Amino acid sequence: MATEAKKLQPIIIKRVKKPAHVAHGGAWKIAYADFVTAMMAFFLLMWLLGSTSEGDKKGLSDYFQSPLKVAMQGGSGAGASQSVINGGGNDLTQTAGQSKRGDGANARARKLSGDKDKVARAQKDAQQLAKLSQKISALISQDPKLAAFSDQIKLKITPDGLQIQIVDDQKRPMFDSGSASVKPYMRDILQQIGAALADVDNKISVEGHTDQTPYGNGSARGYSNWELSADRANATRRELVTAGLPDDKVARVMGLASSVLFDEENPRSPSNRRISITILTREAEERLLGTKSVESPPEASPASVDPPTGAASSVKP
Repeated sequence: MATEAKKLQPIIIKRVKKPAHVAHGGAWKIAYADFVTAMMAFFLLMWLLGSTSEGDKKGLSDYFQSPLKVAMQGGSGAGASQSVINGGGNDLTQTAGQSKRGDGANARARKLSGDKDKVARAQKDAQQLAKLSQKISALISQDPKLAAFSDQIKLKITPDGLQIQIVDDQKRPMFDSGSASVKPYMRDILQQIGAALADVDNKISVEGHTDQTPYGNGSARGYSNWELSADRANATRRELVTAGLPDDKVARVMGLASSVLFDEENPRSPSNRRISITILTREAEERLLGTKSVESPPEASPASVDPPTGAASSVKP
């Protein structure tokens, strides 16, 4: 009986179901690939920096700080090309076809010679302007009259040359209010600057600036800050010439009103009322005056060239 009971007992089979593995996804692979790429780029950058000379680094730094400098100095970049395919011949840098085998070499020689002359001329100008800046700074510090206005006289080297800015002060204006009449202490400053510039070979540019305060009711009768800034620039020119500056050294006299502010955050600040005297470099003379060679200028020496759009220009009387 017991044997038969065992035979009739049901057999229970328990099956344990193992859960399927949860998908891990591929996000970690993307993150790892980005990390490896970043590390490769980092080590490549370190290798490039280690294999680049200091001169090349300085050139790259200067280019990215002022990318328009190449265009200002007369150079040309890839964007200046008007044709995808350069001119035929042995020299593939030519944009027009060569008629002789030596054209490419001659062109390169002329370009190298011109570049050397331009660099030498730029270095000479830089040295002269640096000495002139030191000379004027010494005059300001040694002369008691000028020393009192040292905070209103700003010296700065710009791409166009040495810029001397005489800014206005609320308590010490350079001109009578709304007039081109020069104050006595402003005349003393201009007399010293004019005497210092008397023996300078470079030409100069004189610019008058105002703040954005409208000129009274002058606009109703055709007189505004444009005319006022031009008259003040021309009055400055007269004082410089009286001090000994040769009249033919004045290349340009311009009135810019408030188009170029000294203090952009405060358009009506007194410092925006100023006179800018720029001793031009040779390259700036050629670029601004449109002359091919400043050593042999045209017979008619202009007192003023065409200013930017909207600028008022004052002609020497």
